[in-house]
Amino acid sequence: MEKVNSEILSILNERFHKDSLVSLATSVNNQPYVRTVDAFFEEDSFYVITYALSDKMKQIEVNPRIGLSGEWFSAKGIGENLGYFHKKENREIAKKLQVAFSCWIDNGHNNFQDENTIILKIKLTEGILFSHGKRFDIDFTK
Repeated sequence: MEKVNSEILSILNERFHKDSLVSLATSVNNQPYVRTVDAFFEEDSFYVITYALSDKMKQIEVNPRIGLSGEWFSAKGIGENLGYFHKKENREIAKKLQVAFSCWIDNGHNNFQDENTIILKIKLTEGILFSHGKRFDIDFTK
């Protein structure tokens, strides 16, 4: 495995440093669950706006280890509830999510007055990326 480098980050940013649909897998009691989510990639993590009481967050609370896949990329990571979207500590990432998700963020799907509207951070631990005939086996923990 190789550590994250500028070539890998460039590819990941090109593909996912915007509104990106990815598959997010969770597992509880050896039972898998998969759903498609809108996500935004930055540095070594994906960020998702979601609801704290959703099934995915209940599952992540029990088992924070997740799987994620997107365009020619699959990864493992740890899910973390960063809390309320408008929480002071989330201000910087929330601004980036507002820009990335600008075409749908205010369509009424999210209730930003509800403190259960949260940011899920998926800190990547390892992944496989394919680009231009190359395979990168990535260790995000180095």
